[in-house]
Amino acid sequence: MVTELNIEHLGLLTALERQALSGASDSQMLEALGNDDACVLGWWQKGELQGYAIVTRLPFEAELQAIGVLPECRRSGAGLALMEAVLAKAKCWSSERLLLEVRVGNLSAIRLYKRSGFGEDGVRKGYYPPLPSQAAAGREDALLMSQVL
Repeated sequence: MVTELNIEHLGLLTALERQALSGASDSQMLEALGNDDACVLGWWQKGELQGYAIVTRLPFEAELQAIGVLPECRRSGAGLALMEAVLAKAKCWSSERLLLEVRVGNLSAIRLYKRSGFGEDGVRKGYYPPLPSQAAAGREDALLMSQVL
């Protein structure tokens, strides 16, 4: 089940992110929880928060800023459920498009986004710092994707 999270969920959200490693900072999550132009959605199973997504409202568009699911819950439908909720929220805001960027090496996320109807718009070269496990590899490109709503 997907619900909107509030400031009372901050501890659960930061604990989840420490395992999900989506790249969202504690300050980014805190700011999103207290912002009228942002929505933090949580995916719950058996009373436990197992995934989340942060979407923000822009003047004409919305942007998916982060999506994270516990490693042991991946491939369970959580990502798809969160994407459906993000798309519904963006449509509720009357956004014209939903934007996102993703590491070019994050193939499972790219598959999810394509399955959810996103198309590729371009590449931002050297956008992401290297992951700790790939520090010698250098910066990674960002794939820019969007979906017209």
